[in-house]
Amino acid sequence: MVGALRTAGNEGRMITMLFAQRFFALLALVAGTGAVAMVAARWVPAARPVLAQLRTAAVWLAWLVAAAATAGSLYFSEVQNLVPCKMCWFQRICMYSLVVVLLVGALRRDAAVRWYAVPLASIGLLISSYHYLIEWHPQLEAGSCDITAPCSVPYFRVFGFVSLSFMAACGFAAIIALLTIPRSVTSLQPQEASDGE
Repeated sequence: MVGALRTAGNEGRMITMLFAQRFFALLALVAGTGAVAMVAARWVPAARPVLAQLRTAAVWLAWLVAAAATAGSLYFSEVQNLVPCKMCWFQRICMYSLVVVLLVGALRRDAAVRWYAVPLASIGLLISSYHYLIEWHPQLEAGSCDITAPCSVPYFRVFGFVSLSFMAACGFAAIIALLTIPRSVTSLQPQEASDGE
């Protein structure tokens, strides 16, 4: 009877884990696609009104991305007991700090928060990109990671390519894209506005 209960509990946990993997993978893909779209939209005059509206809420949206990424990383490590590797810890340092920095900046309506958050997100993006690279090419790993939680072995790959490091990279990219929307998009020239109509 106890064995049957344990098996049922493990099956429920596996279903929860699979749902969480897919849920956070989809969030990451939305964030990554959004980052690419925001960067590309800077060269499309018709998209400037959308960018202008995004810019007014950019700090709050960036905080939301950081908070979701933090919640995901805590869920996988604290609930599902996935042990973070050293690279994961470095990414967490950047992402967890961004949650605090962006929240304070958003509450204070401090436009200068971009100067603090973008470098932090850029460092996180570089680390997560390297981490993703060594997951596919373990021979590039410098041997600095722990043998019990190796950086070159992903816990999972949703849709065949979305790992935890990929999710982090998408989050950092979205934060950078949101916080670097040019100020010029908020003040459209009258001629550009009429051309867009």
